Amino acid sequence: MTTENSDNSQINPASDAQAGQTAPVDQTTQDPQTVQAEQTTQAAEGDQTYQDPQSGSQVDWGQVQIGDEVTSLISAGSLEKYGFVPFRIAGDVVQVAVLDRNDMNTQNALRFFEQTSHKKAELFDIDPESFSVLIRRFKDPSLQIGEALSSYQKSEEEEEKEELERKRRSSGAKLEVLKDAPVSKMVEVIIKNAIDGGASDIHIEPLDKSVRVRYRVDGVLYNSLTLPKKLGPALVSRVKILSNLKIDEKRKPQDGRFRISDLGKDVDFRVSSLPTSYGEKIVMRILDTQTGLTTFDKLGIEGRDKKILEDVIKEPYGIILVTGPTGSGKSTTLYASLRVLNKVGVNIVTLEDPVEYVLEGINQSQVKPEIDYTFASGLRSILRQDPDIIMVGEIRDEETAELAIHASLTGHLVLSTLHTNSAIGAITRMIDMKIQPFLLASSLSLLMAQRLLRRICPDCREEVSEISQGAQDMIKEELAKMPPEALKRIKGFSGTSAEEVPIKTYRGKGCNLCQKTGMRGRVGIYEVIEVTPKIGRMIGSGALEQDIEKQAIEDGYTTMKQDGIIKALNGETTIEEVQRVTEDESGEEVIAAKGE
Repeated sequence: MTTENSDNSQINPASDAQAGQTAPVDQTTQDPQTVQAEQTTQAAEGDQTYQDPQSGSQVDWGQVQIGDEVTSLISAGSLEKYGFVPFRIAGDVVQVAVLDRNDMNTQNALRFFEQTSHKKAELFDIDPESFSVLIRRFKDPSLQIGEALSSYQKSEEEEEKEELERKRRSSGAKLEVLKDAPVSKMVEVIIKNAIDGGASDIHIEPLDKSVRVRYRVDGVLYNSLTLPKKLGPALVSRVKILSNLKIDEKRKPQDGRFRISDLGKDVDFRVSSLPTSYGEKIVMRILDTQTGLTTFDKLGIEGRDKKILEDVIKEPYGIILVTGPTGSGKSTTLYASLRVLNKVGVNIVTLEDPVEYVLEGINQSQVKPEIDYTFASGLRSILRQDPDIIMVGEIRDEETAELAIHASLTGHLVLSTLHTNSAIGAITRMIDMKIQPFLLASSLSLLMAQRLLRRICPDCREEVSEISQGAQDMIKEELAKMPPEALKRIKGFSGTSAEEVPIKTYRGKGCNLCQKTGMRGRVGIYEVIEVTPKIGRMIGSGALEQDIEKQAIEDGYTTMKQDGIIKALNGETTIEEVQRVTEDESGEEVIAAKGE
């Protein structure tokens, strides 16, 4: 598969405006009229024609179609970074739409583009909204997939002409080999479009009469492409080859991974194949080794929760448990903690399934159950590696739980995850795994639960003019339960009581940057319980969850729902999103977050 790299993705300016010299490309500008872009990336109707005064060339942004010969010159990621889009080739000239031709970075990138493409750039000014439309057309996989599909069909016709010869060949993966080029192009386009669109997962799903490609963006699955049914096996085989899986094994699931370079950064893909009634389904989890490593602030951990977490991870021993459903960001939180702890004088060893992000200076090991290298057996070995800090990907069974407790009691800081609905639920879950309450009381340092909410697009955020009475009542009820310290996190509030909090909520109107959804990116909501000596004694004596929670509230604890309401009042997310993730129809808290 063709991989992207930084050398192919930077460009080259077309002018030397500094010394008043004549520019190599036309520098005369005229503002084009605004283009109203629909979610499908098609321009709306209206006069969108731009005419260059010197050359007389005209461009109707609403009618511009970007062909494969243009998209092959440069990657879409560079275009957004440097603010220009090549859209047409005419001989040795490439026509380029540019946001700000006087920007030095744009000029430098354009010069490089001219050198690498061996073409002269003719510049056309473009407004930001039309630029966004053009960018999405540049990244539109359907155009590139269409050309690859045509190539595929041509190879199929040639294959039919050679039918007799093919019959004499042995059965196997011949078809995939003969059509490797177009299929490789399709897979490359599917993957590249997912990366550029900020997707976390790619689903290639066989249906009755077609193959469907879907992306998970901000926790929600969206349809992207529908391809002919006959393409399914070829696409699956190509992904299997990339992932070093057995292409002839179609009866049972397989797991693998591969890495590509995109714009100079490594992107890992965790691949899973699953036999279904219509054929094999492929799911690729995208693991960006840079975006996955972040800070507490960027994750949305704020106020008291952040302070407690920062203090506890500096302790020399104890257990920190992060709970939540699959895809709620638990691993990302643990990695953020390890980044803080990663120092020269500390030996950190992790046991993961799989290793999602590689951290320099940390010893990361992946379990392999097929050779009996499990969390439990690996944890026993880790304890002989003289560790200071241990991260266990997940505590799944009694043996792993016992070893984690033993490690913390013998002077190690242990970080791990559990699948429970709430932070306090981790206590019951550990007791269910036969851990004695008195051992939990001595070893637990911090319990944390989290979910992920979709973030309001900052470019089209607006205040909600009318809030439903039910939403207002719910907000007021939760505000009344919050400690004063939590209320201080609400922007613009300087009062002392919940009754004084101004209730303002927000939503995304929908714009080109968020694909008209009003949401872009995700933010976490959290609840953090520090196991104080008093809570430790309650755990050791077998106190009920309700009593422990009551004590935690007295200590200043806020629930995930309350954290979400604060973020909604601050304009980070919507109140509907908070309710979706933290409540079902009966008002009971549920696991509702999806995606990673």
